[in-house]
Amino acid sequence: MKIAIIGLGYVGLPLALRFVKAGVSVLGVDVDAAKCAALNSGQSYIKHVPASSVAQARDAGLLEATADFARAREVEAILLCVPTPLNDRREPDMTYVFGTGESLAPHLQKGQLVVLESTTYPGTTDTDLRGILERGSGLVAGRDFHLAFSPEREDPGNVQQDAQKIPKVVGGLTSACRDRAVACYSLAVERVVPVSSCRVAEAAKLLENIYRSVNIALVNELKVVYTAMGIDIWEVIEAAKTKPFGFMPFYPGPGLGGHCIPIDPFYLTWKAREFGQHSRFIELAGEVNSAMPARVVESAAGAIGRPVTGARILFLGLAYKPDVDDDRESPAYALMELFEARGAQVAYHDPHVPVIRPTREHPQFAGRKSAALSPEGHDLAVLVTAHQGYRTFDFSGWPIPFVDTRNCATRRPGKYFQA
Repeated sequence: MKIAIIGLGYVGLPLALRFVKAGVSVLGVDVDAAKCAALNSGQSYIKHVPASSVAQARDAGLLEATADFARAREVEAILLCVPTPLNDRREPDMTYVFGTGESLAPHLQKGQLVVLESTTYPGTTDTDLRGILERGSGLVAGRDFHLAFSPEREDPGNVQQDAQKIPKVVGGLTSACRDRAVACYSLAVERVVPVSSCRVAEAAKLLENIYRSVNIALVNELKVVYTAMGIDIWEVIEAAKTKPFGFMPFYPGPGLGGHCIPIDPFYLTWKAREFGQHSRFIELAGEVNSAMPARVVESAAGAIGRPVTGARILFLGLAYKPDVDDDRESPAYALMELFEARGAQVAYHDPHVPVIRPTREHPQFAGRKSAALSPEGHDLAVLVTAHQGYRTFDFSGWPIPFVDTRNCATRRPGKYFQA
């Protein structure tokens, strides 16, 4: 079997290698020619995806990358793994999904399977994407080609998680579409979970991430409350999670990061308005989480004993989660913007992000390089990402105030503050 995966980023590339491991031939399609060139030369551009895995896939003749959508004619199944960000009004930006559909449609062949993996609002696959593919191909979904939705479930940097063992939810336009998608994913994962429709699968993915967003908002709010009471929220969580049933620990932080939690809930709140529904709980969680960076600014001012104007601040960690190079929607960017808007001078250190790459949301930071892990030349350090290297580093000799937003530092300086 040969499949195509369109979009070779943090979701598409690991998925491609998962299929390759199962002996499936994969044609990767991406508009970024540099990514295609890297893969075709056996290199990886994602830190937690080893170059050796790419090289082995190339040597086995099971992986090829191209920017030519016309080559999708060669395959039996086409999986779409493209970004679904928000626009400046916090509404869905479907540019990548719809644009990919338009580029793919003229090359769609009878009998092919098309699966959308990008997180989105219910109705995207069976209405919006379906219409684009049908108009551009002259084919009819459910009759001439199969159409399904199967949400991605990638956990970047989690070495404890075997991707093959992560269950895959699949919903199809028709039962035949669903069965075809189940058969496809069954080649690469141990358990496929069929559901009754594309919309159920789309809604399930949103529920997974809304669940996390709401619970993180809860502990963020409790942190503020307990801090006012002189109670350590981290000790509270450690005590609560000893309960062997009915409780799952979530942890506070300086804001949300990654491609899921800060974005996906708003896809549902936007779609809900079409049905006259107001998702107050989800929106409240978003407000609580979005307010956390401003609280870090307050803690920083308290730590140095004056407004942050003119202060030289070193942020420790730029990636959105520990020990990866993935900086998508990282709260570090929101913090950097807030501090610079108040006249502070900002630098960062991150061993996993030596140079800031261009981003859609924060283009002004592109090209900045990671500074030395040293207090020299700085008035304040703010720990943003709980990299393992920071957990083991000896900060005890640092003479500047140190604000820890992750309860990460174990060998702490004398001027230590939590935020």
